[in-house]
Amino acid sequence: MADFWEGYFRMLQQLDWETIMKWGWFILLLDIPRYVIVEGLALIWSRSRRLITRKKWKQARQILWTEYPLVTVLVPGHNEGRHLSKLVASMKKQTYKHIELVVVDDGSTDNTAIIGQSFEKKGDIDIFLRCDERGGKASAANLGLRYAKGKFIVHLDADSSLAPDALEKILIPFYRYPHVGAVGGNLVVRNESDSLTTTMQYMEYIQSISVGRIVLSKLGLYKIVSGAFGAFPRKLLDRMGGWDIGPGLDGDITVKIRKLGYKVLFEENAVCMTHVPTTWKALTKQRRRWSRSLIRFRLRKHIDVWVPDKHFSWLNFVAFFENVFFGFVLDFMWIFYTLKILIVAPAFLLVWFPFKYTVYLGIAILQYICSLFIIKDRSKMLKMCIYIPLVPLYMGYYMRLVRTVAYIGEMFFYESYKDIWNPAKTSKKAKEFGL
Repeated sequence: MADFWEGYFRMLQQLDWETIMKWGWFILLLDIPRYVIVEGLALIWSRSRRLITRKKWKQARQILWTEYPLVTVLVPGHNEGRHLSKLVASMKKQTYKHIELVVVDDGSTDNTAIIGQSFEKKGDIDIFLRCDERGGKASAANLGLRYAKGKFIVHLDADSSLAPDALEKILIPFYRYPHVGAVGGNLVVRNESDSLTTTMQYMEYIQSISVGRIVLSKLGLYKIVSGAFGAFPRKLLDRMGGWDIGPGLDGDITVKIRKLGYKVLFEENAVCMTHVPTTWKALTKQRRRWSRSLIRFRLRKHIDVWVPDKHFSWLNFVAFFENVFFGFVLDFMWIFYTLKILIVAPAFLLVWFPFKYTVYLGIAILQYICSLFIIKDRSKMLKMCIYIPLVPLYMGYYMRLVRTVAYIGEMFFYESYKDIWNPAKTSKKAKEFGL
């Protein structure tokens, strides 16, 4: 082991600043400023503002409890019967009680209907709706919306469960700030011990998703309210006609809300425990589906965000630019430079990869430290420190490769409309109407 590290540091010493700037200028000039400096300063700003304005947050909570509006928890799902018991149990434990639970079975072929109807008879589910034919998640959500009576709609995945105060926490921002169109909840992996795949997702959710969304929300650039846990004013959903059919409903509706001029916020204290894929194959399929949305919505359906007309918004433009540049352009740039080194000086990769790994490991350690100030269960997070050395490989290579493949597939083959996760008939209609 000593010989390995001696050779490792000897390779790093072969790099000079000219070589680093030639091959890795984007790391020093883009990645480090974005993911260390900007993110760190924004996080400090967010935490300090939260502390300074704590009286206003208490006042907002008091207004919520004084008004005490009915809230509809809307849960569309397909073949999610095995998760309904955890969902129902978490609803019973909520501190905010004025809720109705509406569950929509989107043509399930498992025992969802039997389980759901049983909970409805016992009064644990207020309304259980059954679609004999699968229409897709958006279609199921729209059906549930027709029956919903709440002032606010909380969209929840069937395989999720909420912390006891999650509903209360996700509603408070609507009373804290004016003109709020959506609030996203904080997702935490609940099956982190199932496999290495789920453990790495736990690290990703805490370090990249939770911290990252706190930062983007504070900067006004938060661009996607997760379908797993998000809250919306009922009147706004009605105004937009609900969710558009087809894949990617959460990213799409968030953009539509931003385009109407509403604030989209992230509430870190509204915690939702979600079940994540347990195998690399399943995770790859999920992330390819997620990543296609960047092309489909940022560069295709909502391309008008880039056009400087009378409806132009600099915040929406910057949010799109940040997403496309760091999530799309730099991914292809990374592949381009790697292939160029492989062709021009393949032996140099033995030096270059250790350098890149060291830099991104340093970023991962800083993000890990930041996450310790955010997460409530620090003891669990501290146990995960042994997995930090895997984070640069997971995020920098595996995830980047998965995203790039997804981008290519969506750009040239419109793969989002072919994904079996969404019924073919609704995907066909969505493609026809440009949805």
